[in-house]
Amino acid sequence: MSGPSSDRSGPPSDKSDFGRIWGRNPVLELLRTGGRRADEVAVLSGAAGPLSEVVALARRAGVKISYRTRDQLSAMAGTDQHQGVVARVAFQEYLDLDQLLAIPATRGGTPFFLALDQIQDPRNFGAVLRSAAAFGVHGVVIPKHHAVGLTDAAARTAMGAVEHVAVARGTNLVNVLETLKNSGIWVYGLSSEGGTPIWNADLSGPLCLVLGSEGEGLRPLVARTCDVLVTVPMSGGVGSLNVAAAGAVACYEVARQRGRKSP
Repeated sequence: MSGPSSDRSGPPSDKSDFGRIWGRNPVLELLRTGGRRADEVAVLSGAAGPLSEVVALARRAGVKISYRTRDQLSAMAGTDQHQGVVARVAFQEYLDLDQLLAIPATRGGTPFFLALDQIQDPRNFGAVLRSAAAFGVHGVVIPKHHAVGLTDAAARTAMGAVEHVAVARGTNLVNVLETLKNSGIWVYGLSSEGGTPIWNADLSGPLCLVLGSEGEGLRPLVARTCDVLVTVPMSGGVGSLNVAAAGAVACYEVARQRGRKSP
């Protein structure tokens, strides 16, 4: 898989490395789901229209509302692309693997997980989370090291999906995959070439789909740990999809075979 790269540092602890969310859709999703506590919602002074729904939801949830200038919001968000609203939120903890494995029993549906092998770009990570939320993924596993975590940029790209998809981190991804296999989950690695065409694979049972990093794809040991390697066949002169696009195609195929969009 190819795609843009970013810095290699991940979060330093078991908490996400952002304490603010900005933009209308992400803040609305935060307030609608209540997955994390919003400590304050700051909106542009005098703004109306779409921001009125943000204010109404914040009031209903008992969240403090403050009114700021555009420059003040830019300082809070670290960007001028905040669309007139910034929320300060309680940090979101990553789950441990046992908690992640327990989710299908509480939500229903055949277990469906994603594992990401050292994805570096927060935009790709955010896009994968959005696809995961759309197609019924129960949870996502990422490595603790040499991989992007739940950063501001990932949350913005996910556009609220971080409120719906649980994320766990493991020190050693191979060990995580072995634990999944011992729990009765089949591990399918998405490879850019040489695998079984994905629509010829049986994806109806409990599974974890492993997506490789930008440029390098699956590391050799990770690929060998997978039960099956699958490939998205390409045509029209395109050699490969980037990891976010390939992940979306693969998640859709799982949902299609299972005959539903989400559990």
